[in-house]
Amino acid sequence: MTKLRVAGIGVAAVAALSLTACSSSDTASSGSSSSSMAPSSSMAAPSSSAAAADGVTTNADVFGPACSQLPQGSAPGSLDSMGPQPVASAASTNPLLTKLVAAVKATNLVDTLNSQQAITVFAPADPAFAALGDAKFNELAGKPAELAPILQYHVVGKRYDAKGLASAGSLDTLNTAGGPLKIEGSGENMTVNGAKILCGNIPTKNATVFVIDKVLTPGTNK
Repeated sequence: MTKLRVAGIGVAAVAALSLTACSSSDTASSGSSSSSMAPSSSMAAPSSSAAAADGVTTNADVFGPACSQLPQGSAPGSLDSMGPQPVASAASTNPLLTKLVAAVKATNLVDTLNSQQAITVFAPADPAFAALGDAKFNELAGKPAELAPILQYHVVGKRYDAKGLASAGSLDTLNTAGGPLKIEGSGENMTVNGAKILCGNIPTKNATVFVIDKVLTPGTNK
């Protein structure tokens, strides 16, 4: 994903590129399964709304303190602009996600993410990558095999909205070896492995995106 005003979110990378094989569209009560590689999960995300039933959201569902930083109207990176686009393409116009987009491009995952049918992407905002330091970020960008599993850990193979996430409580990612993501709280107070949601429920053509304030580290929530 480029100037990550996401594509989102931060959306993440896969050197093994086992993601490339992903491309199915099962529907679960909590979301649509988008990948034959998506880890199986017994958790459904029950919900009282039609949106939560399949994880698809609208502009009216978006929430979080950083949402106001998105361009308005139909400008690139705005909700209206990102909605019809597949997630990696949408993230490439999101001003919050430029570093995430760069990471996705470095691992050649743009087409892979765009081809998924229904996924959830936890996209670290630029300050989250900045916390790693430029040297570390550049080092990872030059080592796709190390960056890929980190990016995979930010992608769930089913589509969830915020209510679905809260109902599930724990979710497997495309990096199953990294352990499940722990969802705590709800709405504005929701966290993902301790990371706060800066702008959530962002709709794109094939994914629901949650911009978060930290880069998630595989293996820290086992």
